[in-house]
Amino acid sequence: MSQKSAYNVAVVGATGAVGQKILELLQEKDFPINNLKLLSSKRSAGSKQLFKQEEIIVEEAVPESFEGVDIALFSAGGSVSKKLAQEAVKRGAVVIDNTSAFRMDESVPLVVPEVNKTDLQNHQGIIANPNCSTIQMVAALQPLKTAFGLKRIIVSTYQAVSGAGNEACDELANQSKAYLSGEKMEAELLPVKGDEKHFPIAFNALPQIDVFQENGYTFEEMKMIQETKKIMHAPDLSVAATCVRLPFFTSHAESVYIEVENENVTVEDIWKELQQAEGIVLQDDPKEQLYPTPLTAEGKQDVFVGRVRKDLDNKQGFHLWIVSDNLLKGAAWNTVQIAQELIQNNWLQR
Repeated sequence: MSQKSAYNVAVVGATGAVGQKILELLQEKDFPINNLKLLSSKRSAGSKQLFKQEEIIVEEAVPESFEGVDIALFSAGGSVSKKLAQEAVKRGAVVIDNTSAFRMDESVPLVVPEVNKTDLQNHQGIIANPNCSTIQMVAALQPLKTAFGLKRIIVSTYQAVSGAGNEACDELANQSKAYLSGEKMEAELLPVKGDEKHFPIAFNALPQIDVFQENGYTFEEMKMIQETKKIMHAPDLSVAATCVRLPFFTSHAESVYIEVENENVTVEDIWKELQQAEGIVLQDDPKEQLYPTPLTAEGKQDVFVGRVRKDLDNKQGFHLWIVSDNLLKGAAWNTVQIAQELIQNNWLQR
């Protein structure tokens, strides 16, 4: 596929939370689109979306939908990706997939452009977008790994409800109203829609995101562990994660402990690397109570870092606070960035 001036683009899951953000970004970044096709489940097909003042009818996603498509941006759940991604590739499209369906496939690049964009050169038609929590963490830690080496990561996440979709956000709003009115809170979705038990998220904290694995970790925690090693090309890196859902709508926050390989690294050294890093905003001044929060990160495309401090017992240990909009850098913006890199570097062909 030679470089063109404009591309035929399909957005799968166009009516969902991430799909909507993708459409906003394609418009905001003036992505070079010749023809835009919006695809969804049969249930959402027939609805209309406005793009650059043009009304586009959403179509049901079927294999034939990808005829003539150059770039297909998938954000409609793993089962849809497993069913249709290869069908899109067969018809000549390059797929950028937002689900976990292909992330750990050895033949599929798992990419955060600020970290490992050159991995895009080796794609075979499908590129995976990492988990939202993984994206913001590796974006902040990669410059530190390059400068000082990295031995260990221990992360605890504080994740927004929008990571579970629009319905979960509605459930949080309804539960909050019920709780404040002294009524019973109905819980049908969280922590996992398909699991046996459901708990209220309003005024609560749920230490389960996705289903539990045999080792006692949740699938979300294992995603962070495995994806971090793959993206950073560091199979021997020690990574542990605890993922928690909290009752706010947007932006994930993370408390991250790292151990660097170099001795005598200072907080100022860490600050310097973060200030120079692409896509990172350092907000760190305890005297002024300056640090990022989920609300301040909402609607922004960068990854914000604060509360950088040296561990009191390990001279190679540091603590960081990392916050980013999970629907933007954690999903839609990273997806569009990948598409931009493919075009700019003429890497669409395989």
